[in-house]
Amino acid sequence: MNLLLMGLPGAGKGTQAEQLIKKYDIPHISTGDMFRAAIKDGTQLGKRAKEYMDAGELVPDEVTIGVVRERLSKDDCSKGFLLDGFPRTTAQAEALEQILADLGRSINHVLYINVDQSELMARLTGRRICRDCGSTYHMIYNPTKVDGECDKCNGELYQRADDNEETVGTRLKVNIDQQQPLLDFYQEKGTLRNVEGNQKIDVVFKEIEDILIVPTLI
Repeated sequence: MNLLLMGLPGAGKGTQAEQLIKKYDIPHISTGDMFRAAIKDGTQLGKRAKEYMDAGELVPDEVTIGVVRERLSKDDCSKGFLLDGFPRTTAQAEALEQILADLGRSINHVLYINVDQSELMARLTGRRICRDCGSTYHMIYNPTKVDGECDKCNGELYQRADDNEETVGTRLKVNIDQQQPLLDFYQEKGTLRNVEGNQKIDVVFKEIEDILIVPTLI
């Protein structure tokens, strides 16, 4: 089962990914993980990627795509994978199609966790962090017993600068603009599956499970 997981910041991709890899016993592959593995293994592409990363530059597509090819060719991906963070552009999506075709495989489902922007804003701006011990809370989903005070050490809670509404709004807009061409690409391919993310975690996962069961019934 070859899956691609997509969603805006705050949509719950990480939470759903954890459950998917546990239930289906497939590797969770993110761009960062692939780069780190290639660098650790000392591959030629890994060395090239490290040069760009050490210089604070974006790794060019040709290197990124090569690293993806190396990773998906490994034995642990033989029965499937969950790809997260790649592709980011339609050019990368087309390259991924070719990589998988060369391996005699294809993407079975592109899971897009769709959450209302107002809900995403609430999720992303509600985080609070303790100044003393660093514990993380959420005003809605994981509130403290005493408002503004850490449950563990009674320290003062604060909101990170990049969690304010203006910054979060900008980040969401950038991600929406970047993801829409990819959503259109996979919609045309017939592999895009929209998952309603404005639900409890277990309900979202059940919806994903139902999507993944369908091919086995045809």
